[in-house]
Amino acid sequence: MNQYVVTGYDYTDEGALARRMNVRPHHLDAAKEIKTSGNYIMGGAILNDNGQMIGSVMILQFETDEELDAWKRSEPYITQKIWESVDVKPFRVATVS
Repeated sequence: MNQYVVTGYDYTDEGALARRMNVRPHHLDAAKEIKTSGNYIMGGAILNDNGQMIGSVMILQFETDEELDAWKRSEPYITQKIWESVDVKPFRVATVS
């Protein structure tokens, strides 16, 4: 499978954090779905100096770029305009023995 690191940074307007918190349950449900399918490796929130969520990092894996594109079209933080910018880079999880 192809692995990817996804970095999404939230919008910075006054209502950005409230929007994130409203959409967060849908984002987490979507993450549970892709975990069940074997596409989710790990993820978490990027925090500012005050401990507030300002973005996310996810490590995902898909067989094809088309599957990655389908995920991007359905990810709530993208479709609901929580992430202002999204960067997807090829990635390889290290095997540590």
